[in-house]
Amino acid sequence: MLSNKLKHLYRDFNLWSLLTMTIGLLVAIPVLAIVLYLFYGVGDMWGHITAYFLWDYCINSMLLLLGTGFLTFLFGVLPAWVVCNYQFWGRKPLEWLLFLPLSIPSYITAYTYVGVFGNGGTWINFWQGLGISVERIELMNIYGLIWVLSCSLFPYVYGGARATFKSYPKSLRDATYLLGKGERSYFFSVGLPLAFPAIVGGLFLVFMEVLNDYGAAKYFGVNTFTTGIFRTWTALEDLQSAIYLSALLVLIVLIINAFVQWYKNKRSYAIKQTVSRDGTDLRVIGKRDQFICFSLVFIPVFFGFLIPLGQLIYWARLTFESMFTIELFWLSLQSFSMAFCAAFFVLLFGLMMVFFSNWNNLRFFHLFKRMAVIGYVVPGAIIGIGIIRSSQSIINFFSDNLDLKVGYLFYGSSFVLIYAYVFRFLAVAFNLIEANSLKLGKQLAESSYLLGKSRLKTVLKIELPLLRVTLASAFLLVFVDVMKELPLTLILKPYHLNTLAVKAFEYADDERVPEAAWPALILITVIVLLIGVFNSIENRQKNKHG
Repeated sequence: MLSNKLKHLYRDFNLWSLLTMTIGLLVAIPVLAIVLYLFYGVGDMWGHITAYFLWDYCINSMLLLLGTGFLTFLFGVLPAWVVCNYQFWGRKPLEWLLFLPLSIPSYITAYTYVGVFGNGGTWINFWQGLGISVERIELMNIYGLIWVLSCSLFPYVYGGARATFKSYPKSLRDATYLLGKGERSYFFSVGLPLAFPAIVGGLFLVFMEVLNDYGAAKYFGVNTFTTGIFRTWTALEDLQSAIYLSALLVLIVLIINAFVQWYKNKRSYAIKQTVSRDGTDLRVIGKRDQFICFSLVFIPVFFGFLIPLGQLIYWARLTFESMFTIELFWLSLQSFSMAFCAAFFVLLFGLMMVFFSNWNNLRFFHLFKRMAVIGYVVPGAIIGIGIIRSSQSIINFFSDNLDLKVGYLFYGSSFVLIYAYVFRFLAVAFNLIEANSLKLGKQLAESSYLLGKSRLKTVLKIELPLLRVTLASAFLLVFVDVMKELPLTLILKPYHLNTLAVKAFEYADDERVPEAAWPALILITVIVLLIGVFNSIENRQKNKHG
């Protein structure tokens, strides 16, 4: 029996199997390093951490997940239902504006909220100018952090819910009404249950962003696993204990991921829709109901986008002369260059993993494909710690055995940071490319093989041109994610390199919050423009196929 399996392995093993395994192992080094170094035992400060901090990390992280989960559900699902089912004034622009809070990183939203509602904030100054005395709103606690994260992250839930609600045929609503049920029953008994798998998928992305957050939690003084990993590594100087904290956080992420996958597999639905919805079947409602619908949609936009943007513009006016300099231009150029390089390599590795794994004949080797794309559900701080630990081992190996000093390759260049971005965001490009490559089918490629063309020539000449819209979309999404990334960049960036996200955080961390406005506004402007380009590409593709 074993002999037959070895024969099959020898027969089916090919170059693509080897490349799939190599890329999967290479990309997954950060997580593998954390698992490996767990066997080295706990660090010197582990007893101190478990006695004084670990319980706070667990409780605060759990409260953040529950609180943001509840609020993002409300802010995401209700507006999605309203814009997909009712006609009211301002529906079309608000439908697009609901995505824009994602353009403002959560830590920047945190700074602006304190600037608006804190001591000497815009809110208090406004009312005092009218002769009215008001108390400041206390936000520097876990409840304020829940609110800020919810206002920043609800578009993840909104996007999934909106896509599902738009897929409902008009006949589904008509059937509900024929059974004597009203609007409320249609929403709670039909619309919401059918959309739950997509909503849960959106909530999973929210949870991953909450666990990955560092800037907002640190600014608000809330102890979480991510802030604890940073503190253990930098302040306590105990990398081994930071690895143990990282392992606990990875375990939490894997448990959440397993539950989400189980739920989505258990509660998945297929809705057959023969006619594409074009908005003509939206319900026309009275003025009072239109006002209610407008309010439900406008409130998340107001708190998630307009308030932070307004405060940033106010600060930008105050700091124009001191901040609008050539240094800001070079900072922007560095940030764009890093995002461009990272997006290019993510796209390249994503393409290789999609096609190499398809050409591989061994089903077992698909495990390496899954290893390569696990990075998107691993918080950036964990990836950074894993890379730092593995880099130290590589540097020591070259120094002890070959008498070569290679530390500058890891700490003096952008090589390691780009590698970290590849691991962190490979799943974004991979999932998009794989889903759309499956739509091409096998007939085109097989016809090319029959004409004597190799696999690589078939990809370059036939499949890639057909996937150019998908590749452009994947590139833009990764570019946006890299521009916003903070924890990973803070840990791994070389001293001579800076980004807009890091610079905005550094200004705020130094109590120079107004100076953070210009880096933040440039970052937001670029992300908004790219979101607009992505939506344009997506709509053009839908119109082409619709």
